[in-house]
Amino acid sequence: MQWLKFVLAGLLGGVLAGMGMGGGTLTIPLLVLLLGVDQLTAQFANLAAFLPTGAVSLGVHAANGLVDGKGLAGLLVPAVLASAVTSAFAADASEILGKLFGGFLVLVAAVSMSATVLSAARK
Repeated sequence: MQWLKFVLAGLLGGVLAGMGMGGGTLTIPLLVLLLGVDQLTAQFANLAAFLPTGAVSLGVHAANGLVDGKGLAGLLVPAVLASAVTSAFAADASEILGKLFGGFLVLVAAVSMSATVLSAARK
């Protein structure tokens, strides 16, 4: 029956992603807080789900001429270097990063809720 909880968490994350917000915004806290998955595994699952989706999306956008590759090299080199440096930092600071990530999710939820309330109030 545990698998059903994971399926429901995935569906909730997928619905949120379909509404325009990253599915990991909901999926990661659900996996960690409600299903007892450690944060690293939850983040890995989110990344593993994102990579094929992102690759397909990039392919579709490129096929439709919506990708401007002129500045790509100027973005990729610093991004790869920053990823390598910050991943070394992240390994040593996982506890504080978990708290910062949790705070970020609370902030995102508060902003999203307030935008929804304001939008409903204007109608």
